[in-house]
Amino acid sequence: MYDKIFPPAKISLPNGKIVQEKRSRLPIILVLIILATVLSVKFTGFDMKILLSRWKEFFVIIGEMIPPKWEYISHIWKPLMDTIKMSLLGSILGSLAAIPAAYFASSNIMRKPVAAFSKFILSILRTLPTLVTALIATFIFGLGTLAGTVAIFLFTVAYVGKLLYEQIENADMGSFEAMESCGMTRMQAFRYAIFPQVLPNYLSTSLFCFEGNVRYAAILGYVGAGGIGLLLNEGLGWRDYASVGMILAMLIITVYSIEKISEHFRKKLI
Repeated sequence: MYDKIFPPAKISLPNGKIVQEKRSRLPIILVLIILATVLSVKFTGFDMKILLSRWKEFFVIIGEMIPPKWEYISHIWKPLMDTIKMSLLGSILGSLAAIPAAYFASSNIMRKPVAAFSKFILSILRTLPTLVTALIATFIFGLGTLAGTVAIFLFTVAYVGKLLYEQIENADMGSFEAMESCGMTRMQAFRYAIFPQVLPNYLSTSLFCFEGNVRYAAILGYVGAGGIGLLLNEGLGWRDYASVGMILAMLIITVYSIEKISEHFRKKLI
């Protein structure tokens, strides 16, 4: 049936032979995308009329944020520094912990059962949203930045660990096998043969993850994990949009500055 609707193209070669071109799967993919879109609209209750009639309300709130309440800036510094500190600490510790995690998850270095189990653990950590992890951490460690740091740490381990073990599995194993044959242990061979190959990408990934962690940390205050998210939640709860505007302005400047600094160092590593 599919061949009748979308017959494969035929190409004539100079020697007189006719070759059938490989069928394109684009029609099937388009049909599946359209079907998924229709089902998504049905299940989510999406209504274009409401979107067209209410979109202006978004700019009403933005209008109340402008101009921001400048005198509120004195209340922002400490929570903002807490957000940066827990993002930095969680990112550093998580990136360091990702190295052994990626080592045990690499199927070209470890035995397959060990690698499969390690990948399964990293997959579970990636599946858990950072807000859920922070919420669990607040029950264990109490309210404050420690819970936020733990949540960022776990996310960083999962994120950097996955990308790192993929880089390790794609690394050239020739020098690794040569060092093992010379009497080095598997860990020593990894240290001197594999890790130097993946080090630039590992550092670049860690810096990129730190950029994202600053943004994630800004909303962890919604579950009591400390940082500027507490002020943001409080301002939105009291509808003090001028103060919220000041918080967002400071957050935008901070994230932009960190991204530019991180981007500079990442370019040096590539």
